[in-house]
Amino acid sequence: MLGESFITVVGSANVDLTTFHDAFPKPGETIFGKSFDLGFGGKGANQAVAARLCGAKVAMVAKVGKDLFGPATIKNFESLGIDASHVSMAENVSSGVAPIFVDPEGQNRIFVVKGANDLLSPEDVDTAGPLLRKANAIVLQFEIPLRTVYHTVQFAKNKGIRCIVNPAPAQAVDFEQLRGVDYFIPNETEAEALTGMPVHTAGDAKDCARYLLEQGVQRVIITRGERGCLLASEEGNELVPPFKAESLDTTGAGDAFIGSFAVFLGEGLSEIEALRRASLYAALSTTKVGTQKSFWSRAEFEKEWQKRCAGL
Repeated sequence: MLGESFITVVGSANVDLTTFHDAFPKPGETIFGKSFDLGFGGKGANQAVAARLCGAKVAMVAKVGKDLFGPATIKNFESLGIDASHVSMAENVSSGVAPIFVDPEGQNRIFVVKGANDLLSPEDVDTAGPLLRKANAIVLQFEIPLRTVYHTVQFAKNKGIRCIVNPAPAQAVDFEQLRGVDYFIPNETEAEALTGMPVHTAGDAKDCARYLLEQGVQRVIITRGERGCLLASEEGNELVPPFKAESLDTTGAGDAFIGSFAVFLGEGLSEIEALRRASLYAALSTTKVGTQKSFWSRAEFEKEWQKRCAGL
């Protein structure tokens, strides 16, 4: 019997505003777009939703603006059964938004406005302390101020709570502030940006992971898309093969991986079993268009898992 996961995500919440068009307007020009889609996003929110759909109890610590999108974001969390009691609304600042413009070839132009995400502070984390202490994992990303990430890492370390850091988007960090992180999970591009080392082959990934371990994190998982992922620790390395899927849209697959991995690990599965399941969950998310809309329920996932693993 698997145990129950309680995941707390300290991170970003955005609204994605996607416009599909035939041509990009010239300066001063107004043209008609083809269609429009509004969806909830942000790496933190995406990971929280993935964890919730995988069956965990989930709480979100975030900041939104007191605008049209702030209350809607909170309502979206609540409708999914995510504890949003520590998603606060900030005055005189917008919610985080990502206006996205997609041309007929599928190429996008994206502006990310961090807005209220940039105001999530260590004090907000301390206010949420009683809730955070109940979690069996705290999940973080880099779409909030790094000082808040560092403070939360120290909180988790002091309380003995598993801490998962997804360094996305990659930026210069003080690794001393991340010492003791249980799982540090970049993709290949992020790993290369953080270390300055190439990450093109499995050998490259192992060398890069070794360097990251030397900086003081406990375990490194480098996600490699259709090539699976690498788990590295002081005990050695293990390559986890991918699952194939008929991919339509890879947006949010990394968030699906991290949110689901936190759940499977929290339920008591071994690292490798949790990684294998997370790899399938992420692959399945690419079979639908969108981000949070593409994440599978636990019941859907379990049916597919049984089908894929029959006879293994």
